[in-house]
Amino acid sequence: MEFELWMLLVFPLFFAMGWLTARMDLKELLSESSLLPRSYFQGLNFLLNEQQDKAIEAFIEVVQVDPQTIELHFALGSLFRRRGEIDRALRMHLNLVERADLEADKKKQALFELAQDYLKAGILDRAEQTFQQLLHSPYAKESVEFLLEIYQKEKDWLKAIDMSRRLVDLTGQSHDKETSAFYCELASYELTTGRDEAARVHLGQALEVNPGSVRAVIMLGDIEQNAGNHKQAIDLWKRIEQQDPQYLQLAADRLLGAHRNLGLEADGIDLLMEYQKRYPSQDLVDVLFKAVLQKDGAEAAYQMVRNELHRNPTLLGLDKFLEARLLEVTEKNRADVEMVKKLVHQRIRDLAMYHCSSCGFRARQYYWHCPACHGWESYSPRRSEENGGRI
Repeated sequence: MEFELWMLLVFPLFFAMGWLTARMDLKELLSESSLLPRSYFQGLNFLLNEQQDKAIEAFIEVVQVDPQTIELHFALGSLFRRRGEIDRALRMHLNLVERADLEADKKKQALFELAQDYLKAGILDRAEQTFQQLLHSPYAKESVEFLLEIYQKEKDWLKAIDMSRRLVDLTGQSHDKETSAFYCELASYELTTGRDEAARVHLGQALEVNPGSVRAVIMLGDIEQNAGNHKQAIDLWKRIEQQDPQYLQLAADRLLGAHRNLGLEADGIDLLMEYQKRYPSQDLVDVLFKAVLQKDGAEAAYQMVRNELHRNPTLLGLDKFLEARLLEVTEKNRADVEMVKKLVHQRIRDLAMYHCSSCGFRARQYYWHCPACHGWESYSPRRSEENGGRI
């Protein structure tokens, strides 16, 4: 490429234009900075020095001096809510909502923040009303999720079902398990008031939404059992094997009781023995141990537990084995066996727990609804050791 003389003139021109542009940008930046209140820079300085409380007070002064700092209003309001200063958050967001000059999108954002403040404060009726106003806004999905949370707290299961369906429409994701659980809750309420037929309808709806709902089948079986229809109850509870066999242990006592009511206790024990062979479970062993002990005596119960321990060696099984051994041991050796059983029992206290797969909360009884994270059917029906621990 040949060097042209005119280029000597262009280079200084480009340099001059760049210098002028930089001067103009710098001048504009300095001009804008001079318009910001001094408190704004003080707040930034406090934040940099990790003095959060002083920074907040400085930013509040900015908001009071310059009401146009909308984003700072939102930032402070959210910060107050996270810190538990709900009154201050409410005042901040109410001030925004009531402003006549606020743009429509900012008004919706302010309403969404205000609804969260109400929810955090436990003012559920106002939270519900405010979230309802946002069902056709860009905050529709989040509002439906919060409304679903509110209706579960209030045990308004029909509205919770409606919100679950809306959430499916908005996200395309299935919420069948939760919706089925809400129908079961409706059925549970009907049962407490003696309306069995209404409960049957809701349980049918639960199974229509989620054919794998073990809880619905167990509850339908309970209705039949209470009505004296023991054969129908047994047939219902047997369906659990096709739904999810690990839940059979939750119906073991029920199955045995229904067989007893029909005068078929031996058949009930045989059925549970067959389940135990195919789907080993310590809870099934516990039910079988009591049944065999009552029907055939201590030796038969001991042999049954011993055989199960050889097939499935677990600490839970060892604890039950030692309990059975105490029924047969001589007085001379009883103290030694009791001491070993006590040590084993202390060791397995943390293993004989059900735990939530969502939050890890552990409990000694089985829950369909986690009391910690409020997840539905998040508990495994198998206790901790059976989900991994072996000896």
